[in-house]
Amino acid sequence: MKPKVVLTHWVHPEIIDLLQTTANVIPNTTRDTLPREELLSRAKDADALMVFMPDRIDAQFLDACPKLKIVGAALKGYDNFDIDACTQRGIWFSIVPDLLTIPTAELTIGLLLGLTRHLPEGDRCIRSGSFHGWRPELYGTGLTGRTLGIIGMGAVGRAISKRLSGFDMKLVYCDNVALTNDQEQAWCVRRVSLDELLATSDFVVPMLPMTPQNLHLFNADTISKMQPGSYLINACRGSVVDEQAVVEALRIGKLAGYAADVFEMEEWARPDRPENIPRALLDNTAQTFFTPHLGSAVSEVRIEIERQAASNIIQALAGDRPVGAINNPIFA
Repeated sequence: MKPKVVLTHWVHPEIIDLLQTTANVIPNTTRDTLPREELLSRAKDADALMVFMPDRIDAQFLDACPKLKIVGAALKGYDNFDIDACTQRGIWFSIVPDLLTIPTAELTIGLLLGLTRHLPEGDRCIRSGSFHGWRPELYGTGLTGRTLGIIGMGAVGRAISKRLSGFDMKLVYCDNVALTNDQEQAWCVRRVSLDELLATSDFVVPMLPMTPQNLHLFNADTISKMQPGSYLINACRGSVVDEQAVVEALRIGKLAGYAADVFEMEEWARPDRPENIPRALLDNTAQTFFTPHLGSAVSEVRIEIERQAASNIIQALAGDRPVGAINNPIFA
């Protein structure tokens, strides 16, 4: 019999076709996240899972699925999955590490432009029927000559700096690891301390993983160190930012605007995560710009992410080490 592969979320049909060459595939034909009980019912005799960001796989889940050989993640960040539990049970855990970089960098720049130039408000104005020609309104903030600070110069931070180097901006960054002199010159970027970055940047872009150290890195104290009237753009992880602190900073004018593609309510591994985005943020349409986690939502990119996750699963089921494996399972 073919091994059983359960897909926790919708994938493109060609990915199902790829997996069906070697496996019996149980897809999720909806666009919704399955309840944990339903997913467990499907996965209890599965040989492999393809998982996505909203999933949370812990030791209890794994114990209910004794046949599992691999959890193949169609993502890069994996803090909501218990890797040690997989390792101890002889289960591979694989990721797709590289494909999200450029789409996320592009979206971050889109959030920056949309927020500072009031593009969502302009769109609403046109659609309301109240536009009858040019008026002196919705004046925003340009990028030329302004300073943008990137916190975290990993793959996405570097991709952002490369793309913004042609905008005639001043680019600074903060990271424990410095770029080479050639990279700094090519991308017109300079390394500074966190305090200097906060104090001098008109736009601040965190690009950090979700770790205990980065939880609420942007809190009331951090935001108080930012330049008055500056903008914060978050497309990395929701809990890097304390959303309630942002609400207050916008109210008093410390922040001119906040844009985000990620939110605290999405941090599935946080037992104390809020259930919703603060209503005060959602109602503040004049100072905010939000997108529904579109960082990697580029069709050809998503297909390739799914394809690589499927390839990892196929490799593990064939008895090989998956290319995207991040653990070394302990086999009985």
